[in-house]
Amino acid sequence: MAHEHSHATAVTGGNEKALRWALALTSTYLVAEVIGGLVSGSLALLSDAAHMATDTVALAISLAAIWLGKRPADKRRTFGYYRFEILAAVVNAVLLFFVAIYVLYEAYRRISQPAEIQSTMMLLVAIGGLIVNLIGMRLLATGKDESLNVKGAYLEVWADMLGSVGVIVGALVIRFTGWAWVDSVIAVAIGLWVLPRTWRLLRESLNVLLEGVPDEIDLPAVEQALQAEAGVASLHDLHVWALSSGKVSLSVHVVCTPEVGDLAVLMLRLRALLAEQFDIHHSTVQVERVPCEQAGESHGFGPAVTAT
Repeated sequence: MAHEHSHATAVTGGNEKALRWALALTSTYLVAEVIGGLVSGSLALLSDAAHMATDTVALAISLAAIWLGKRPADKRRTFGYYRFEILAAVVNAVLLFFVAIYVLYEAYRRISQPAEIQSTMMLLVAIGGLIVNLIGMRLLATGKDESLNVKGAYLEVWADMLGSVGVIVGALVIRFTGWAWVDSVIAVAIGLWVLPRTWRLLRESLNVLLEGVPDEIDLPAVEQALQAEAGVASLHDLHVWALSSGKVSLSVHVVCTPEVGDLAVLMLRLRALLAEQFDIHHSTVQVERVPCEQAGESHGFGPAVTAT
């Protein structure tokens, strides 16, 4: 009976340099934005500073996750430390939720009692924050589609960038109209914009932690392609999950047709199919002449497969 694995080389730290630069920029400007928010009295600017604070934490966590992910597998963690990336994405999402909820609460409290706002300082600090955020987005853009960890950091910076734009608009409106309540309205708009995107990031991260089928994998299509291959009579115990971003794994038991001679040849063809059609390079394919249930074998629902 054939039982084989294929392994793809994982690239974990390709975005490390970009994250370091983004962290240096955001952490440096964070101090200026907090001071500017306190002096100007702008809630929108303080909410933007809060987003920048979560940017800093998110980037630091992302870097830590990459560093831990480089550690080799050991006897206690045979898959290595790749899951730290997903844990970092979850932490980023939770931080964004708390910031958005706080901003909404503070805006509600201030609408009835608008604070006095220094629009000129508010405008200058927001422009500086916008420049920093645009640079940070540029640095992280190339890695956001490859890693949920980097995607979380990118969303943090993206939300902060929109916040800076909103603060700039608010500062101009307040400067020329004196409508201080605009500050709270913009803060609410920032919070409402962030929440659905944060939920999407959290949902994707939890799906990985729960070993759900990755969004980019069409499980029925995988099953259909395997069953359509010559020499395959049926299949069972098909599982597809992701260890981390872009690290999709599959395990399956395949029952071959009677005319199949060399089980290893069929197994290699199925592995090649999975790699070429579905970009699944870590696969465990067990080929059986008799279904394992009939052969008296016992298999669980996890990724581990016992070869016979």
